[in-house]
Amino acid sequence: MRTIGNIIWLLFGGIFIALEYLITSILLALTIVGIPFAIQTLKLASFALWPFGKEVVVKENKSSFSTLFNFIWLIFGGFLICLSHVLMGIIFFITIIGIPFGKQHFKMAGLALTPFGREIKDKS
Repeated sequence: MRTIGNIIWLLFGGIFIALEYLITSILLALTIVGIPFAIQTLKLASFALWPFGKEVVVKENKSSFSTLFNFIWLIFGGFLICLSHVLMGIIFFITIIGIPFGKQHFKMAGLALTPFGREIKDKS
């Protein structure tokens, strides 16, 4: 079921979300200061490419830099990315068929809000 959900996700827009994150990551990596943020957008791109069967967990050994970088991330775009995923999730929830895809957007919204100190793991 996960594979079918991921294939449908890709066909109906997931590939475009992943490409947007990938392009953003490349642009951020061009600046030296943006490399930590580029790594986080790569994390978001991989999650956006194949979200079913994965979960976002908080790392146990977070550093104080995670809080600082999350604050910077939040100010310079994280809030807008999170808001776009929340709005897409609401739109998908309005359609009954789209509820599983809405859930994936809500998972991405949480990760997009504070990506530092979190990791993506396969559900067991």
